[in-house]
Amino acid sequence: MKAVLALADGKFFYGKALGAIGEVTGEVVFNTSMTGYQEILTDPSYHGEIVTMTYPQIGNYGINPEDVESDRPFLSGFVVKESCSFPSNFRSQMSLDAYLKDHNIVSIEGIDTRALVRHIRTVGAQTGIISSVDTDPESLVKKAQQAPALVGRDLVQEVTCKQPYQAEEGLWTLGSGYARANTQDAVYKVVAYDFGIKRNILRNLTALGCDVTVVPATTTAEEVQALKPDGVFLSNGPGDPEPLLYAQENIRKLLGKVPVFGICLGHQLLAIASGGSTYKLKFGHRGGNQPVLDYQRQQVEITSQNHGFAVDEKSLHDQVKVTHINLNDNTVEGIELLSSPAFSVQYHPEASPGPHDAHYLFERFIDMMNQHKRENNHA
Repeated sequence: MKAVLALADGKFFYGKALGAIGEVTGEVVFNTSMTGYQEILTDPSYHGEIVTMTYPQIGNYGINPEDVESDRPFLSGFVVKESCSFPSNFRSQMSLDAYLKDHNIVSIEGIDTRALVRHIRTVGAQTGIISSVDTDPESLVKKAQQAPALVGRDLVQEVTCKQPYQAEEGLWTLGSGYARANTQDAVYKVVAYDFGIKRNILRNLTALGCDVTVVPATTTAEEVQALKPDGVFLSNGPGDPEPLLYAQENIRKLLGKVPVFGICLGHQLLAIASGGSTYKLKFGHRGGNQPVLDYQRQQVEITSQNHGFAVDEKSLHDQVKVTHINLNDNTVEGIELLSSPAFSVQYHPEASPGPHDAHYLFERFIDMMNQHKRENNHA
Protein backbone atom coordinates (compact mmCIF):
# COMPACT_ATOMS: atom_id res chain seq x y z
CA MET A 1 0.00 0.00 0.00
CA LYS A 2 1.30 3.44 -0.91
CA ALA A 3 2.27 5.87 1.84
CA VAL A 4 3.59 9.43 1.89
CA LEU A 5 5.92 11.33 4.20
CA ALA A 6 5.40 15.10 3.94
CA LEU A 7 7.26 17.91 5.71
CA ALA A 8 5.94 21.29 6.75
CA ASP A 9 8.27 23.05 4.30
CA GLY A 10 6.58 21.33 1.34
CA LYS A 11 9.07 18.50 0.77
CA PHE A 12 7.45 15.05 0.39
CA PHE A 13 8.44 11.44 -0.30
CA TYR A 14 6.45 8.51 -1.69
CA GLY A 15 6.97 5.08 -0.17
CA LYS A 16 5.20 1.96 1.04
CA ALA A 17 3.15 1.55 4.21
CA LEU A 18 4.94 -0.23 7.04
CA GLY A 19 3.38 -1.21 10.35
CA ALA A 20 -0.06 0.19 11.10
CA ILE A 21 -2.23 1.84 8.46
CA GLY A 22 -3.15 5.40 9.39
CA GLU A 23 -1.79 8.92 9.74
CA VAL A 24 0.51 10.51 12.32
CA THR A 25 2.32 13.81 12.83
CA GLY A 26 5.53 14.54 14.70
CA GLU A 27 8.91 16.18 14.43
CA VAL A 28 10.94 14.37 11.77
CA VAL A 29 14.43 13.52 13.06
CA PHE A 30 17.13 10.99 12.20
CA ASN A 31 19.19 8.43 14.11
CA THR A 32 22.58 7.25 12.82
CA SER A 33 22.78 3.96 14.78
CA MET A 34 23.36 0.83 12.69
CA THR A 35 21.65 -1.45 15.22
CA GLY A 36 19.46 -1.01 18.27
CA TYR A 37 16.22 -0.17 16.48
CA GLN A 38 14.17 -1.99 19.10
CA GLU A 39 15.65 0.05 21.95
CA ILE A 40 15.11 3.22 19.90
CA LEU A 41 11.47 2.34 19.28
CA THR A 42 10.84 1.88 23.02
CA ASP A 43 12.82 4.89 24.31
CA PRO A 44 10.23 7.35 25.75
CA SER A 45 12.53 10.25 24.79
CA TYR A 46 11.30 9.84 21.19
CA HIS A 47 7.71 10.63 22.14
CA GLY A 48 6.34 13.17 19.66
CA GLU A 49 8.95 12.37 17.01
CA ILE A 50 9.00 10.58 13.66
CA VAL A 51 12.35 8.77 13.66
CA THR A 52 14.28 8.12 10.44
CA MET A 53 16.98 5.46 10.54
CA THR A 54 19.98 6.36 8.37
CA TYR A 55 21.21 2.75 8.14
CA PRO A 56 19.50 1.33 5.02
CA GLN A 57 18.37 -2.10 6.30
CA ILE A 58 16.38 -2.23 9.52
CA GLY A 59 14.78 -5.28 11.14
CA ASN A 60 17.43 -7.82 10.10
CA TYR A 61 17.61 -9.48 13.52
CA GLY A 62 13.90 -9.17 14.27
CA ILE A 63 12.20 -8.35 17.56
CA ASN A 64 12.55 -10.06 20.94
CA PRO A 65 10.88 -9.39 24.31
CA GLU A 66 14.12 -8.47 26.12
CA ASP A 67 15.67 -5.58 24.17
CA VAL A 68 13.16 -2.97 25.26
CA GLU A 69 13.60 0.25 27.22
CA SER A 70 9.96 0.66 28.30
CA ASP A 71 6.71 -1.26 28.11
CA ARG A 72 5.84 -0.07 24.58
CA PRO A 73 6.99 2.14 21.68
CA PHE A 74 6.52 5.85 22.34
CA LEU A 75 7.60 7.48 19.07
CA SER A 76 5.02 8.90 16.68
CA GLY A 77 6.23 7.21 13.51
CA PHE A 78 9.13 5.29 11.98
CA VAL A 79 10.93 5.75 8.64
CA VAL A 80 13.29 3.20 7.04
CA LYS A 81 14.82 2.62 3.65
CA GLU A 82 14.19 -1.14 3.72
CA SER A 83 12.44 -3.29 6.32
CA CYS A 84 13.55 -6.92 6.61
CA SER A 85 10.56 -9.26 6.23
CA PHE A 86 12.47 -12.43 7.17
CA PRO A 87 14.70 -11.67 10.17
CA SER A 88 17.42 -14.10 11.22
CA ASN A 89 18.46 -14.32 14.88
CA PHE A 90 18.11 -17.00 17.55
CA ARG A 91 16.35 -14.52 19.86
CA SER A 92 13.90 -13.16 17.25
CA GLN A 93 10.20 -13.75 17.83
CA MET A 94 8.61 -11.51 15.21
CA SER A 95 9.39 -9.16 12.35
CA LEU A 96 9.69 -5.40 12.65
CA ASP A 97 6.54 -4.94 10.56
CA ALA A 98 4.53 -7.24 12.85
CA TYR A 99 5.80 -5.42 15.94
CA LEU A 100 4.87 -2.01 14.53
CA LYS A 101 1.41 -3.33 13.64
CA ASP A 102 0.94 -4.79 17.15
CA HIS A 103 1.67 -1.39 18.70
CA ASN A 104 -0.21 0.68 16.11
CA ILE A 105 2.87 2.59 14.94
CA VAL A 106 2.29 4.16 11.52
CA SER A 107 5.52 3.85 9.50
CA ILE A 108 6.89 4.11 5.98
CA GLU A 109 9.60 2.30 4.00
CA GLY A 110 11.06 2.52 0.54
CA ILE A 111 11.82 6.24 0.54
CA ASP A 112 15.24 7.76 -0.14
CA THR A 113 16.29 8.17 3.49
CA ARG A 114 19.64 9.63 2.46
CA ALA A 115 17.89 12.45 0.62
CA LEU A 116 15.55 13.01 3.59
CA VAL A 117 18.41 13.16 6.09
CA ARG A 118 20.45 15.51 3.90
CA HIS A 119 17.38 17.77 3.68
CA ILE A 120 16.87 17.77 7.47
CA ARG A 121 20.57 18.43 7.97
CA THR A 122 20.29 21.47 5.72
CA VAL A 123 16.99 23.02 6.81
CA GLY A 124 16.68 21.51 10.29
CA ALA A 125 14.27 19.11 11.98
CA GLN A 126 10.65 20.08 11.38
CA THR A 127 7.11 18.87 11.75
CA GLY A 128 6.07 16.15 9.34
CA ILE A 129 3.34 13.62 8.67
CA ILE A 130 3.19 9.98 7.55
CA SER A 131 -0.04 8.83 5.96
CA SER A 132 -1.22 5.68 4.25
CA VAL A 133 -4.85 6.88 4.14
CA ASP A 134 -4.33 10.28 2.50
CA THR A 135 -1.70 10.21 -0.24
CA ASP A 136 -2.22 13.74 -1.55
CA PRO A 137 1.07 15.60 -0.83
CA GLU A 138 -0.55 19.04 -0.90
CA SER A 139 -3.14 17.99 1.68
CA LEU A 140 -0.49 16.40 3.91
CA VAL A 141 1.84 19.39 3.80
CA LYS A 142 -1.02 21.61 5.04
CA LYS A 143 -1.72 19.16 7.89
CA ALA A 144 1.97 19.15 8.84
CA GLN A 145 2.02 22.94 8.89
CA GLN A 146 -0.98 23.00 11.24
CA ALA A 147 0.37 20.34 13.64
CA PRO A 148 1.87 21.51 16.96
CA ALA A 149 5.66 21.83 17.23
CA LEU A 150 7.73 20.39 20.09
CA VAL A 151 8.94 23.70 21.48
CA GLY A 152 6.98 24.86 24.52
CA ARG A 153 5.10 21.58 25.06
CA ASP A 154 5.27 19.41 28.18
CA LEU A 155 5.59 15.89 26.78
CA VAL A 156 6.95 14.42 30.01
CA GLN A 157 3.55 14.07 31.68
CA GLU A 158 2.47 11.89 28.73
CA VAL A 159 5.24 9.32 29.36
CA THR A 160 5.96 9.38 33.11
CA CYS A 161 4.78 6.63 35.44
CA LYS A 162 1.52 7.15 37.33
CA GLN A 163 2.65 5.64 40.63
CA PRO A 164 6.03 5.05 42.31
CA TYR A 165 7.61 1.61 41.82
CA GLN A 166 10.80 -0.28 42.65
CA ALA A 167 13.36 -1.17 39.99
CA GLU A 168 13.50 -4.95 39.77
CA GLU A 169 15.96 -5.76 36.96
CA GLY A 170 19.74 -5.99 36.90
CA LEU A 171 22.03 -6.29 33.89
CA TRP A 172 21.53 -8.83 31.08
CA THR A 173 23.75 -11.86 30.45
CA LEU A 174 23.58 -14.37 27.62
CA GLY A 175 21.67 -17.49 28.63
CA SER A 176 20.33 -15.98 31.87
CA GLY A 177 18.57 -12.82 30.72
CA TYR A 178 18.15 -9.96 33.19
CA ALA A 179 19.31 -10.48 36.78
CA ARG A 180 16.95 -9.71 39.62
CA ALA A 181 17.72 -6.56 41.59
CA ASN A 182 19.01 -7.49 45.07
CA THR A 183 17.26 -4.79 47.09
CA GLN A 184 17.84 -6.54 50.43
CA ASP A 185 21.61 -6.16 50.16
CA ALA A 186 21.50 -2.74 48.48
CA VAL A 187 23.96 -0.21 49.91
CA TYR A 188 22.42 2.97 48.49
CA LYS A 189 18.86 4.21 48.33
CA VAL A 190 18.20 6.19 45.16
CA VAL A 191 15.06 8.03 44.10
CA ALA A 192 14.82 8.30 40.30
CA TYR A 193 12.59 10.92 38.70
CA ASP A 194 10.80 9.39 35.72
CA PHE A 195 10.75 12.00 32.97
CA GLY A 196 10.71 9.11 30.46
CA ILE A 197 13.30 6.83 32.04
CA LYS A 198 15.05 4.04 30.14
CA ARG A 199 15.15 0.66 31.85
CA ASN A 200 18.87 0.18 31.25
CA ILE A 201 19.60 3.18 33.47
CA LEU A 202 17.79 1.43 36.31
CA ARG A 203 19.61 -1.84 35.56
CA ASN A 204 22.99 -0.11 35.82
CA LEU A 205 22.06 1.50 39.13
CA THR A 206 20.79 -1.74 40.71
CA ALA A 207 23.89 -3.60 39.48
CA LEU A 208 26.02 -1.18 41.51
CA GLY A 209 24.12 -1.83 44.74
CA CYS A 210 21.32 0.72 44.55
CA ASP A 211 17.76 0.20 45.75
CA VAL A 212 15.94 2.43 43.25
CA THR A 213 12.49 3.90 43.78
CA VAL A 214 11.12 5.42 40.55
CA VAL A 215 8.71 8.30 41.09
CA PRO A 216 6.43 10.31 38.76
CA ALA A 217 7.81 13.51 37.24
CA THR A 218 5.57 15.74 39.38
CA THR A 219 6.66 14.23 42.72
CA THR A 220 7.55 17.10 45.07
CA ALA A 221 10.98 17.60 46.61
CA GLU A 222 9.41 17.14 50.04
CA GLU A 223 7.98 13.76 49.04
CA VAL A 224 11.38 12.71 47.71
CA GLN A 225 13.16 13.79 50.90
CA ALA A 226 10.62 11.84 52.97
CA LEU A 227 11.99 8.68 51.30
CA LYS A 228 15.44 9.56 52.78
CA PRO A 229 17.47 8.80 49.65
CA ASP A 230 21.26 8.71 49.48
CA GLY A 231 20.99 10.17 45.98
CA VAL A 232 18.49 11.50 43.44
CA PHE A 233 18.59 10.62 39.74
CA LEU A 234 17.11 12.84 37.01
CA SER A 235 16.18 10.78 33.97
CA ASN A 236 16.06 11.26 30.24
CA GLY A 237 12.79 12.24 28.60
CA PRO A 238 11.14 13.84 25.57
CA GLY A 239 10.86 17.35 24.28
CA ASP A 240 11.57 20.84 25.57
CA PRO A 241 12.88 21.20 29.17
CA GLU A 242 11.88 24.86 29.55
CA PRO A 243 8.12 24.29 30.18
CA LEU A 244 8.81 21.81 33.01
CA LEU A 245 8.64 24.44 35.77
CA TYR A 246 7.54 21.90 38.40
CA ALA A 247 10.64 19.75 37.77
CA GLN A 248 12.99 22.73 37.82
CA GLU A 249 11.56 23.93 41.15
CA ASN A 250 11.82 20.49 42.77
CA ILE A 251 15.44 20.11 41.63
CA ARG A 252 16.31 23.51 43.12
CA LYS A 253 14.89 22.43 46.48
CA LEU A 254 16.91 19.19 46.42
CA LEU A 255 20.25 20.72 45.49
CA GLY A 256 22.65 20.78 48.43
CA LYS A 257 20.54 18.34 50.43
CA VAL A 258 21.34 15.15 48.50
CA PRO A 259 23.69 14.13 45.64
CA VAL A 260 22.07 14.54 42.22
CA PHE A 261 22.93 12.86 38.90
CA GLY A 262 21.16 13.71 35.64
CA ILE A 263 21.14 12.25 32.15
CA CYS A 264 19.86 13.89 28.93
CA LEU A 265 16.65 15.81 29.82
CA GLY A 266 17.76 15.49 33.46
CA HIS A 267 21.00 17.25 32.49
CA GLN A 268 19.10 20.11 30.88
CA LEU A 269 16.77 20.46 33.86
CA LEU A 270 19.72 20.53 36.27
CA ALA A 271 21.29 23.32 34.22
CA ILE A 272 18.06 25.35 34.20
CA ALA A 273 17.53 24.77 37.94
CA SER A 274 21.06 26.14 38.45
CA GLY A 275 20.30 29.35 36.58
CA GLY A 276 21.12 28.31 33.01
CA SER A 277 18.99 28.02 29.90
CA THR A 278 18.63 25.77 26.85
CA TYR A 279 18.08 26.19 23.12
CA LYS A 280 16.84 24.00 20.28
CA LEU A 281 19.49 22.39 18.09
CA LYS A 282 19.10 22.55 14.33
CA PHE A 283 18.65 18.79 13.93
CA GLY A 284 19.78 17.30 17.25
CA HIS A 285 22.14 14.50 18.16
CA ARG A 286 20.74 10.99 17.76
CA GLY A 287 22.90 7.92 17.32
CA GLY A 288 25.62 5.80 18.85
CA ASN A 289 28.75 7.46 17.48
CA GLN A 290 29.02 10.95 19.03
CA PRO A 291 32.57 11.85 20.23
CA VAL A 292 32.69 13.58 23.61
CA LEU A 293 35.72 14.98 25.45
CA ASP A 294 35.80 14.53 29.23
CA TYR A 295 37.86 17.49 30.48
CA GLN A 296 38.47 15.89 33.87
CA ARG A 297 39.97 12.64 32.56
CA GLN A 298 41.30 14.21 29.33
CA GLN A 299 39.79 11.31 27.42
CA VAL A 300 37.51 11.04 24.42
CA GLU A 301 34.57 8.67 24.63
CA ILE A 302 32.21 7.56 21.89
CA THR A 303 28.67 8.02 23.17
CA SER A 304 25.03 7.21 22.57
CA GLN A 305 22.87 10.33 22.26
CA ASN A 306 19.26 11.32 21.73
CA HIS A 307 18.36 14.97 22.21
CA GLY A 308 17.08 17.94 20.25
CA PHE A 309 17.87 20.64 22.84
CA ALA A 310 21.17 21.70 24.40
CA VAL A 311 22.42 23.70 27.37
CA ASP A 312 23.57 27.22 26.51
CA GLU A 313 27.11 27.48 27.88
CA LYS A 314 26.94 31.30 27.97
CA SER A 315 23.99 31.09 30.38
CA LEU A 316 25.92 29.15 33.04
CA HIS A 317 27.30 31.12 36.00
CA ASP A 318 30.69 30.56 37.64
CA GLN A 319 29.36 27.96 40.08
CA VAL A 320 28.54 25.60 37.19
CA LYS A 321 31.54 23.93 35.57
CA VAL A 322 31.40 22.45 32.07
CA THR A 323 32.95 18.96 32.28
CA HIS A 324 32.25 17.49 28.82
CA ILE A 325 31.89 18.87 25.29
CA ASN A 326 30.77 17.39 21.98
CA LEU A 327 33.73 17.30 19.59
CA ASN A 328 31.48 17.61 16.53
CA ASP A 329 29.95 20.98 17.40
CA ASN A 330 31.39 21.97 20.82
CA THR A 331 27.98 21.84 22.53
CA VAL A 332 27.83 21.23 26.29
CA GLU A 333 27.74 17.52 27.13
CA GLY A 334 28.30 17.60 30.88
CA ILE A 335 28.23 19.94 33.88
CA GLU A 336 29.17 19.84 37.55
CA LEU A 337 27.92 22.14 40.29
CA LEU A 338 30.66 23.58 42.48
CA SER A 339 28.30 24.61 45.28
CA SER A 340 26.59 21.24 45.82
CA PRO A 341 27.12 17.54 45.00
CA ALA A 342 25.47 17.38 41.58
CA PHE A 343 26.53 16.58 38.03
CA SER A 344 24.94 15.58 34.74
CA VAL A 345 25.67 14.56 31.16
CA GLN A 346 23.74 15.17 27.96
CA TYR A 347 24.46 11.72 26.53
CA HIS A 348 23.52 8.18 27.60
CA PRO A 349 26.17 6.30 29.64
CA GLU A 350 23.80 3.33 29.96
CA ALA A 351 23.94 2.96 26.13
CA SER A 352 21.30 0.43 24.99
CA PRO A 353 21.94 0.86 22.16
CA GLY A 354 25.42 2.24 21.87
CA PRO A 355 28.99 2.00 23.19
CA HIS A 356 29.78 1.56 26.87
CA ASP A 357 32.64 4.05 27.14
CA ALA A 358 30.83 6.19 29.72
CA HIS A 359 29.81 3.58 32.31
CA TYR A 360 32.24 5.22 34.76
CA LEU A 361 29.64 7.96 35.35
CA PHE A 362 27.43 5.58 37.34
CA GLU A 363 30.44 4.78 39.51
CA ARG A 364 31.05 8.52 39.91
CA PHE A 365 27.50 8.84 41.28
CA ILE A 366 28.23 6.02 43.74
CA ASP A 367 31.42 7.80 44.87
CA MET A 368 29.49 11.04 45.34
CA MET A 369 26.90 9.29 47.53
CA ASN A 370 29.69 7.68 49.58
CA GLN A 371 31.40 11.00 50.13
CA HIS A 372 28.12 12.67 51.10
CA LYS A 373 27.47 9.89 53.63
CA ARG A 374 30.93 10.34 55.16
CA GLU A 375 30.52 14.09 55.45
CA ASN A 376 27.12 13.71 57.12
CA ASN A 377 28.51 11.14 59.58
CA HIS A 378 31.31 13.51 60.58
CA ALA A 379 28.99 16.48 60.93
